[in-house]
Amino acid sequence: MEVRTLSQGDPADEALAAIASILDEGEPRRGSDKAAARDKSAGGDNSTPARTTTEVEADGYSKIGPGPMDAIRFRWTVRHADGDDYYVDETIGENSVPIVNGPMSAEAAIRLVDEREAEAQQRFDRLRNEMASHTDTVELIQLGGGEA
Repeated sequence: MEVRTLSQGDPADEALAAIASILDEGEPRRGSDKAAARDKSAGGDNSTPARTTTEVEADGYSKIGPGPMDAIRFRWTVRHADGDDYYVDETIGENSVPIVNGPMSAEAAIRLVDEREAEAQQRFDRLRNEMASHTDTVELIQLGGGEA
């Protein structure tokens, strides 16, 4: 996507351009360091079969949602409690109080984290596309001399 300034000095245009440039940088998918290490070890050797979800260590499994700022990103983290009980803590930013989901099995906790992260990515992509579409529409109107 090409970033274009619609009018010089308009703060809204500058904000949209900044957001678009952040989004265009291709923000990598995030997960915990543990998850990255597990993924690497699971597929690193062709003689070792890939690990299934049930074999993944659930405690500490974590994913971070998309977004341009850490302060507004969702994070989902699985934690182990007594026995076979697992909980998923959902937070926004660094210092928020978690929303707790559970108790559930390890497999259900991992599945919940994966589903929430996928849903957040879909919502983020829709918003990004809507913003890009709106910016293109405004530019077409301005180029054509029409009004919104």
